[in-house]
Amino acid sequence: MAKIKLSEKKLQELKDICTSFNHEKGELINVLHKAQGLFGYLPAEVQEIIAKELNVSVAHVYGVVTFYSFFTMTPKGEHPISVCLGTACYVRGADKVLEEFKRILNIQVGETSADGKFSLSCLRCVGACGLAPVVMVGEKVYGRVSPDGVKDIVAEYRN
Repeated sequence: MAKIKLSEKKLQELKDICTSFNHEKGELINVLHKAQGLFGYLPAEVQEIIAKELNVSVAHVYGVVTFYSFFTMTPKGEHPISVCLGTACYVRGADKVLEEFKRILNIQVGETSADGKFSLSCLRCVGACGLAPVVMVGEKVYGRVSPDGVKDIVAEYRN
């Protein structure tokens, strides 16, 4: 995996996040949450700085990052797409919708498109089962999505 270079500004912002939580070990999840908000993901370099600032091992930070599905070590696309594969969505064809996103974007689940615009993931339940199958792009929810509707959703964000 390629090393990233943190700018002095971003490095200071990351240290400020740690300071805002008084460099407390028990605040690791909150620090990681804020750091992911700042960078969009948690590369190894960011994890190393957080470990140093909170005086915990890098292995401990890595363990927390990999345990919680909210955290990611790979950059997400500008428009993260999540396809619900909960029971109601799956029964109504979410798997076919997912296959169409993979085909149109030419990426697999967990990947980001070459242009950095889209990333694709699955989730278990959005809580909008009456609208199954459901797709989220960022915070926007699309209900009753069919494989034919996928191209229109992608086109909406391509511009």
